[in-house]
Amino acid sequence: MSRVEEIKNLVEETAVEMEKFYDKGNKAAGTRARKGLQELKKLAQEIRLEIQDIKNKD
Repeated sequence: MSRVEEIKNLVEETAVEMEKFYDKGNKAAGTRARKGLQELKKLAQEIRLEIQDIKNKD
């Protein structure tokens, strides 16, 4: 799976949980949303480092 697809899937999954939390008041969904956001942050950092490594090789 490409990095772009990973980000898209994670954003979609997190958006569903955020809707459940904000619109329906589901507190467990809030926990899952926070976890998804943390994973997005981690994935974004990994991608940033990967891009930097590729850029520096040239």
